[in-house]
Amino acid sequence: MEYDILPGIRGLIFDLDGTLADTMPYHFKGWEKACIKYGAHIDTAFLRKHTGSPGWIIADEIIKDCGLEGSVTAEQIMKEKLLEFFRLQHMVKPIEPVIDIVKKYNGILPMAVGTGGHREAVERTLEITGLRKYFDIIVTANDVTSFKPNPETFLKCAELMNVEPEFIEVFEDAELGIEAAKKAGMKVTDVRSWYNSEW
Repeated sequence: MEYDILPGIRGLIFDLDGTLADTMPYHFKGWEKACIKYGAHIDTAFLRKHTGSPGWIIADEIIKDCGLEGSVTAEQIMKEKLLEFFRLQHMVKPIEPVIDIVKKYNGILPMAVGTGGHREAVERTLEITGLRKYFDIIVTANDVTSFKPNPETFLKCAELMNVEPEFIEVFEDAELGIEAAKKAGMKVTDVRSWYNSEW
């Protein structure tokens, strides 16, 4: 698939999960295992709706959705989910059509990762997929106080890249991220049709 960036763009921001790396099947398996352990349930529609949110927010939503307030904490669910995700993480593959853009503009335009992921999981995914070397600027859920669809993640990337928001193109796979990019005043490209994921 051939895609080039939009005219006048001076900086690129990439979401990670489901955009740079095909992690979502493994995130889902992690959530599923944590839910089984604590008597909760999750389906792909629920996770798609919350894709882009930090894990602790997703865990809170699972607790509310399953009526488990008081019997399990978000931290317990998150811990179990991350253990399973880390166990499977070595299988994560990069999403090639998006990586082609990263490689093409490496050293030409400033680039950043703007993700709702947990810092440790994000760094490990970037290392496993061989993408870490392309990004000096990585903004995770641990680096902001408001999360997608709030634009803070992307605005922080723009500030660190020293590029005005209107000259930035964001690559995203989730409704919350697309909304955040628009609120930030950036151009946004939805990559969901660029590849087939297993989830």
